[in-house]
Amino acid sequence: MDGSGSAPGPGDRTAGFVELARRRFTQNYRQSPIVLDRGEGAVLWDVEGRRYLDLCAGIAVCVLGHSHPRLARAISEQAGRLVHVSNLFYNPLAVRLADELCRRSGLDRAFFCNSGAEAIEAAIKLSRRTQAIVRGAPERVEFVAMERSFHGRTVGALSLTGQPKYHAGFGPLLAGVRHVPFGDLAAASAAVTDRTAALVVEPVQGEGGVLPPPDGYLAGLRELTTERGALLVFDEIQTGMGRTGTLFAFQQMGVLPDIVVTAKGLAGGVPMGALLASEDVARGFEPGTHASTFGGNALACAAALATLEVIDSDGLLERARTLGERLGKALASVAARNPDRFRGERGLGLLRAIVTTPEYSPAKIVAAAVRHGVLLSVAGSDGVRFSPPLTIAESELDEGVRVLEEAAKEVESGA
Repeated sequence: MDGSGSAPGPGDRTAGFVELARRRFTQNYRQSPIVLDRGEGAVLWDVEGRRYLDLCAGIAVCVLGHSHPRLARAISEQAGRLVHVSNLFYNPLAVRLADELCRRSGLDRAFFCNSGAEAIEAAIKLSRRTQAIVRGAPERVEFVAMERSFHGRTVGALSLTGQPKYHAGFGPLLAGVRHVPFGDLAAASAAVTDRTAALVVEPVQGEGGVLPPPDGYLAGLRELTTERGALLVFDEIQTGMGRTGTLFAFQQMGVLPDIVVTAKGLAGGVPMGALLASEDVARGFEPGTHASTFGGNALACAAALATLEVIDSDGLLERARTLGERLGKALASVAARNPDRFRGERGLGLLRAIVTTPEYSPAKIVAAAVRHGVLLSVAGSDGVRFSPPLTIAESELDEGVRVLEEAAKEVESGA
C-alpha cells in the first residue's frame, strides 16, 4: 500500500502486463489488475513493489508460504539432479513419497498425478473398475455426491460437482450421478443403491462455503457404504496437508475411507495430485489401465517430501490447530460487532470463513480488502475465506482480520 490506506492505481509495468494478458489469455478468469512478482512467507509484492498480505495462499496451496528456504532448496537441488523420467521406471523420491503418504494416512497404495481434478478422475475410474473387475459388480457405475460440492473442472470431476453454475454449457455430463444435501444422512441412504460405485464427499466442503460436517455424519457414511457395497471416497484436495490441523481432515473424525484424493498443498506450490487407496480397492488398477505422464515426477516428489519434512519439524499441524482456533474466535468477534454484515464464522483449522448476511456481497468485501493490501477469497454464496500459509505469524493473522473488518465497513448494504 502507499500509506494512504488504499493501493494506488496501476503503474506502467502493471498496465503493460495486464494489457498483454488480456490480449493473449483465454478469458476464463476474473483477474484483479495486480501482477504479483515475488513472495516471502505470507507476504507478496507486485511488480510495482506494493505489499500484499496473502491469506489465500494460492487457494490453500502454499502451505509453507512463499519462498520457504527448505522447499526452495529441495526444488533447486532436485532440478539440478533429475526432473522427470517415464513411469516405465521407478524413481526413489516417488517411492519414498508413496510410503510416507500411505503410512501417514492408513491407506495402502498411491497413484500420483498433477492436480486435484486428475486425482478425482482417477478415483472415478478406480471405483468403477474395482466394482466391475475385483468385486464382480459391473452394474455399479453410478455415483452419489453432495450439493454445494466442488471436485474440479474436467468433465468427470464437474459431473460430481454439486453446483449447477459450473455445469452451464458443458453438457452432457457423466450420467448416473445423484446429488444429495451435505450433512443429510437420510438423503444419502436413499440415494445409494445397488448400482452405486462410490459415494464422494469432501470432509469439509471448501468451495461450497467452508462447511464442516455434522457430528457423526462421515461415520454414518462409512457405515452406509460398507453395508450397501459402495466405496467411500474422500476429496481432501483442499483440506489435506495439514490445513485443518491433521494431515488429512478425516483423521479427526475417526473414519477411514476406501479412497482419498489430495492435491493443492501436497507439494507446497508445485503442481501435484495423489490418490491413496486401500489394498483391496487398489487392485482395480492393473498395468495399462490408468496412467499420468508427469505423475510422480522427481521434482514434484522432492517438493512434497520437503513439505512433509517442514510440517513435521516445525510443528505445523499443531500450529494449524492453535492458530485456527485463534482465527475462528477473531472472526466470531468481528461478526458479533457487525451483525448487520456478518452471521458468524465456520471452518476447521486454518480453513475458515466469515459468513456474510444476505445484504452483503463476499466478492465486494474481498475486493475492498485487496485495495487495503490483503488477499482473501470467496467461498460459496456467503463466505469470505481465509486459507493462509500454515507458517503465518499471529500478528499477520491479526492484521488480516483487522483489514477484513475495515473493508467490510466500506461496502454498503446491497452494493
